Amino acid sequence: MGKNAPMTFWDSLVGFVAATGNALAGVVEAIRTLFEGDPETRRKVAFSVAMIALSAKMAKADGVVTETEVAAFRDIFKFPDDQAQNVARLYNLARQDVAGYEAYAEKLASLCVSCEQNCPVLEDIIDGLFHIAKSDGALHENEMVFLRRVAEIFRMKESRFDEIMARHVHAEGVDPYKVLGVSPKDDFADIRRRYRVLVSENHPDTLFARGVPQEFHAIANDRMAALNAAYEAIEKERRAA
Repeated sequence: MGKNAPMTFWDSLVGFVAATGNALAGVVEAIRTLFEGDPETRRKVAFSVAMIALSAKMAKADGVVTETEVAAFRDIFKFPDDQAQNVARLYNLARQDVAGYEAYAEKLASLCVSCEQNCPVLEDIIDGLFHIAKSDGALHENEMVFLRRVAEIFRMKESRFDEIMARHVHAEGVDPYKVLGVSPKDDFADIRRRYRVLVSENHPDTLFARGVPQEFHAIANDRMAALNAAYEAIEKERRAA
């Protein structure tokens, strides 16, 4: 980076990690107070650290870290080529940290104290982890154990976890009802209302407003595509009936 180049979000994040002792385990605790007067930056840093730390830990859940999983992290977390070294440094710090993933998850859950259950930001993190877990074409048993345990620490209801999983895992075909969290017995008017609520909650602008960095736009775009496809499938089915 040139001498006069502007500081990027990634430069700031790397500098923050270095200032807190070069270990991501200590970063989460520091986020709480260091950005107390800047909630927008606090949310972005917390989300980014969570995705870096937990995706690195999950990549080791099946005993190995594959190039596919590392590439998936790069694919869904878009960042400029000149920031690759910064991101790689953060990712490797998380892989090498002796702290277990449960310790990370518990500290991250504590940042969402305003939500008793189903914190939207923590749901976004679970969604991103599913993207990475399925990157090699299969969701391994150890990865599913990892995801369920993290969701449990995040105080996520099982039904909500199942909705997220339905967008990513569908060995027997996509079930549009599960994706929307509705039942085939529900009236179409109720399904439409549920769909509109989900669209409002998961619009890319809404995600960015609650702290999902714009660099992580794949989550927002893929989620909206899944919701739209599920609704269209149900609508087509009901019209045919």
